[in-house]
Amino acid sequence: MNTTSNITRRRFLRSTLATVATCAVPEIIPPSALGADGAVAPSNRVAVGCIGVGPQGRGDMGNFLALPEARVVALCDVAQRNLEQALNQVNQHYHDQGCATYNDYRELLARNDIDAVLVATPDHWHVPVALAAARAGKDIYLEKPMGLTVADDLLLRKTVQRRGRIFQFGTQQRSSGQFRLACELVRNGRIGQLQQVNVWAPASRPGGSTTPTPVPAGLNYDFWLGPAPESPYTADKCFDDGLPGGWKTWWYISDYALGFVAGWGVHPLDIAYWGHPAMMKGSVELEGKGIFPKEGACNTAVAWDVHFSFADGVRLRYKGAPNGYGERTEMNDLRPWEQKYAASAGHGTAFEGTEGWVMVDRSTIHTSPEKLVEEKFGSSDLRLVHSDHHARNFIQAVKSRQPAICPIQDAVQADLLCHLSDIAIRLDRKLIWDAPKERFVSDREANERLRARKARRAWGV
Repeated sequence: MNTTSNITRRRFLRSTLATVATCAVPEIIPPSALGADGAVAPSNRVAVGCIGVGPQGRGDMGNFLALPEARVVALCDVAQRNLEQALNQVNQHYHDQGCATYNDYRELLARNDIDAVLVATPDHWHVPVALAAARAGKDIYLEKPMGLTVADDLLLRKTVQRRGRIFQFGTQQRSSGQFRLACELVRNGRIGQLQQVNVWAPASRPGGSTTPTPVPAGLNYDFWLGPAPESPYTADKCFDDGLPGGWKTWWYISDYALGFVAGWGVHPLDIAYWGHPAMMKGSVELEGKGIFPKEGACNTAVAWDVHFSFADGVRLRYKGAPNGYGERTEMNDLRPWEQKYAASAGHGTAFEGTEGWVMVDRSTIHTSPEKLVEEKFGSSDLRLVHSDHHARNFIQAVKSRQPAICPIQDAVQADLLCHLSDIAIRLDRKLIWDAPKERFVSDREANERLRARKARRAWGV
């Protein structure tokens, strides 16, 4: 342990000295760097480190680059191509070369000048990196989904809360006005008494090569695998160079992810929870069915249909929309919902009450009666946190020390809905979830699936 720490400190010092040497040349400092001309002074900026800068990470990073009250100061990735593209993006934005790069996230976290981190690694690294960040005293913006197991989620929640860290989950739909409006309509009783919630999202894809191929140049594949079981590299596992439409197979391989039952589904499920948080207050009955590929590298659900019954009488149905899987079944046939809600985005959350309904997705919000969408709220109505920029909301929370719009408590509940769905379709029988105790009732096999996975010794948490 001490040897690893010493190596990390030595590498960090070498990186810091190299940066200092680069910056040692005298130059004219523009007024904006000192906080003049309406700019934010460096002392008031939140220093952000980005861990995982593939396409999704670079997209998230761009949201931070757009904020004058933040400064991206460090990047980390185990793939050189990702680092190079991200560094070029940062340097072009700031018109300088002050951003450091790392291949090992522990070196980035060792820097005392970094306030917060964006974690956008592959899913199986989300919790290990976020845990290390919390323990290093960093605030955390974590890409969704959360952990590969419920135990991962609960450990991260415990650590974030114990360490007093600000946490933002990457369920950015909470920072869009139509989702906030939909949830406010529901929570203020504008659709009457809530009875049913319908949720749908793209399912996982089938296929993927199982033939070992050489590891791409510039990728530290052993580090990429990390806690996951050792396995050979296969085409398109980490990059989307060859597959039509550009998708990586790790998204749909259970060693690294739950598949889109969580990777996509957490978005509309989070809105379902935001609109009705009482769903996770008591006992939950659920059962579901799913279809899993029988060949190819991808082995997570390509279709599913899960039914939840909550203690307050509200029900939720969750389906996986076709995504490269051609057979239409009851599990993935969305035509009745598409017709009823005039939905066409392939994802969405619909709340049905005794006096109407509201459906919302990333493109629109529809209500019945139609005039519901024009509802005005009074001073006595419940109003949700207003955010129109997920990264800005996080930075503001870091500075104010007030919770972000999707804090760790809510993030875990939304992620739990994904885990419960996955377990239900894998076991194919009725389950009872004790929400206060966060475990299944009298079901040893189901509870075994909550436990943390065995990690490779070198990469255990």
